Amino acid sequence: MESAGTMSRIQPTIADVARVAGVSRATASRVINDEPGASEPLPERVRAAVAELGYQPNEIARALATGRRPAVDVIAVSYGAGTGWLGTHPYFSRVLAGMMPVLESVNAQLRLHAVGHENAAKEIEEIAANATLGAILADITPALATRFYRRCRRTVSMVPTATAVPGVQADNVGGAETAVSRLHELGCRRIAAIHGPALNPCAIDRRAGYLRAVQHLGLTDLSSDGDFHRDGGYRAAQRLLVQHPDIDAMFIACDLMAAGAVQAITASGRRVPDDVSVIGFDDSIAAVCANPPLTTMRLPVEEMAAAATRLLLDGSPESGYRQRFPVQLVVRESTRK
Repeated sequence: MESAGTMSRIQPTIADVARVAGVSRATASRVINDEPGASEPLPERVRAAVAELGYQPNEIARALATGRRPAVDVIAVSYGAGTGWLGTHPYFSRVLAGMMPVLESVNAQLRLHAVGHENAAKEIEEIAANATLGAILADITPALATRFYRRCRRTVSMVPTATAVPGVQADNVGGAETAVSRLHELGCRRIAAIHGPALNPCAIDRRAGYLRAVQHLGLTDLSSDGDFHRDGGYRAAQRLLVQHPDIDAMFIACDLMAAGAVQAITASGRRVPDDVSVIGFDDSIAAVCANPPLTTMRLPVEEMAAAATRLLLDGSPESGYRQRFPVQLVVRESTRK
């Protein structure tokens, strides 16, 4: 068997694997693609050459060779928001906007999967079984991410996830802390929060950041739960204003909910920001279109989605890989000067 030390430093090809293993290119291809036809000990020799060279198959060429058009699967799990949730939330359009420029350079498609939480385990198994380039987990629980990762190693999560699952992640905890600290600096002392779905990993981290900030600042926890949608923000803000009429600020874990909260505050006869300052989270189109426009924590969704896509095109990310993105305060008219 030829030594790998004599191989070129460039990315090894299937021809290199065949040469090192001492087999034909066709035999090497059959073994790598788990196709029948190679008798022992040839498969062991091919697998040894793959390990020695650090060979990773070109998934685009591999998919085309098998008659399948290569694709990146995007998975988003619903947390009981009802029908139409995927098309009405700006987060997912931003994910796609970040991915498409990266995919333009390759002959690959994008497949978007809206998965209901009740049937998620079964559905993600099917998606994993048919994956080619791999999958980006745009919104999923750590348990479901782990389940998917067992079946498909070409996986990157965009939300906080299990230790082994590769991920590109934003500082949701730090962003929430920054938002509450900003409101405190503006003189607010009755700072309420509207949190996202209990199972959503980003919502969990933003809740943790809010609680850490109010504890550090010696404030009272004034919390209500929403669902990452405008109506949920409206209803949660109504509850908070009835229960705590002296609220002077709100940190809201999603711009859509924050837009609904602003409507509820205004409907109660209060003014934003004169009576109640509001900070959202995401810096989505909802923040710009709200009245008044929202001060918010900018989540770099497009940059994260592009980075996740590049990781998949480069090959299977290492287990436990993390790339972290900061979250930045964007000041607009919904907070006091």
